[in-house]
Amino acid sequence: MKLTVIGCSGSYPGPDSPASCYLLEAAADSRTWRILLDLGNGALGTLHEYADPLDVDAVLLSHLHADHCLDLSGYYVMRKYHPSGAQPRIPVYGPEGTADRMARAYDLSPSPGMTNEFDFRVYDEQPIHLGPFTIDVARVPHPVTAYALRVTDGPSSMVYSGDTGPCGALVELAKGADLLLAEASFQEGVDHPPDLHMTGKEAGEAAAAAGVGRLVLTHIPPWFDKQAAFDEARASYDGRLELARTGATYDI
Repeated sequence: MKLTVIGCSGSYPGPDSPASCYLLEAAADSRTWRILLDLGNGALGTLHEYADPLDVDAVLLSHLHADHCLDLSGYYVMRKYHPSGAQPRIPVYGPEGTADRMARAYDLSPSPGMTNEFDFRVYDEQPIHLGPFTIDVARVPHPVTAYALRVTDGPSSMVYSGDTGPCGALVELAKGADLLLAEASFQEGVDHPPDLHMTGKEAGEAAAAAGVGRLVLTHIPPWFDKQAAFDEARASYDGRLELARTGATYDI
């Protein structure tokens, strides 16, 4: 399983990265399967540099804030009006209300909205199977309904926190994962609203508690120093530690 960081900027696109989007690829059935975890604003254009967007098999949205889902609007246009013809529907997984949220985002009538282009599906407690991938989800604290996602391919696994405050659900989902892609939007020493985001220190604590093999910090807003997030995480996690950057790849 290969992970490519398409976008990792927190809250809005930054000077060196679009907002959240992560490409996972794995071989099965004599072909390469591709799924996207989130498709935040600015990410669709950058995706072209690493894969043909028309080759994506499914999109999984962690939640419905713009920096995690809004480029699905452009993707709708691409799949509907591409010169080679309208493209087959692909699954889009997300919280309850995803189809209506995306219809509003492009000023479409709720019916059909984007349902001719996307097969919208709502997360439940059952694992999702897509080609070689198995995806498990866990509800995490955030002002809107939000999920962390664990993607498994055979013996390999990675966990994406989405946006979350510190919580046991993330630690439980990430137990023994090869890689934890964890948001670190806040910094220590400042009063923050509860159940919104994690600091680098809190991301490191989650990684240590879960016993993950590698921690990659992401979703750091452009107004914060990424190195500060790294240093916070290093104080609470002694494993392999990196800062996400657009174009970085990880073989998991």
